Amino acid sequence: MSSSNEPGERLQKVLSRAGVASRRHVESLIAAGRIRVNGEVVTELGTRVDISSDVVELDRKVLQLDVDRRYVLFHKPTGIVTSLSDDKGRPDLTQVLDEIGERLFSVGRLDFDSSGLLILTNDGEAANILAHPSFGVEKTYRVSVQGAVSNKTLGTLTTGVELEDGVIHADEVKRLDDPRGGTTLLDITLHSGKNRVVRRMCAAVGHPVKTLQRRRFGPFHLGGLKPGQWRDFTDQERHQLATLVQLAAEAASSGENR
Repeated sequence: MSSSNEPGERLQKVLSRAGVASRRHVESLIAAGRIRVNGEVVTELGTRVDISSDVVELDRKVLQLDVDRRYVLFHKPTGIVTSLSDDKGRPDLTQVLDEIGERLFSVGRLDFDSSGLLILTNDGEAANILAHPSFGVEKTYRVSVQGAVSNKTLGTLTTGVELEDGVIHADEVKRLDDPRGGTTLLDITLHSGKNRVVRRMCAAVGHPVKTLQRRRFGPFHLGGLKPGQWRDFTDQERHQLATLVQLAAEAASSGENR
């Protein structure tokens, strides 16, 4: 945080550009003591900030102020790979990135035969926190599986399934239709980032996956996006992610200092 005669940009300008509020409204937020910079309540209207290093909060929620950071929600259809090239010549992310107009990379992955929510970004720190299992960011998958899934099997999925690379358990499993049918629809929530983990878990309990769609990634939802459609994060979603990143950084720092 800088004083009025030092480098940086005026707080009102930064917040207005990021879509938080108009400059006039920012002044009222400052007057009400609702804005903090690096943990301290801002009292001066001439306060200047450096968006690359200062942490700005509104009502104790961190704000994402760097408008050069891009975050896109993409409904990946089946039949494409989540990379910019494929040694088998299959369709990849090139077309959607051409539409977006910026070179972004995907957070985590979705199999060629899977669909659903894929986050694309140029923010490496946020991508790492969203994707790395040590940060515990949950993902929810809607899967249709072969056979009638019993209550006992639902319990097995949450208590732990033995796979070739260790025991994996879902954080939550919901059965969405009649368990007596030839196909069962499930919502499976877990934070593991292992390759094809949902498919492998379901196969291990005797119910191979027929279709798989990721519906949620952390606080971000697929919503009404149709296959192949994409949209930029809303301002609220950008600030949600900034808060998540800051909390993860603080948790990592406290762990290192123990």
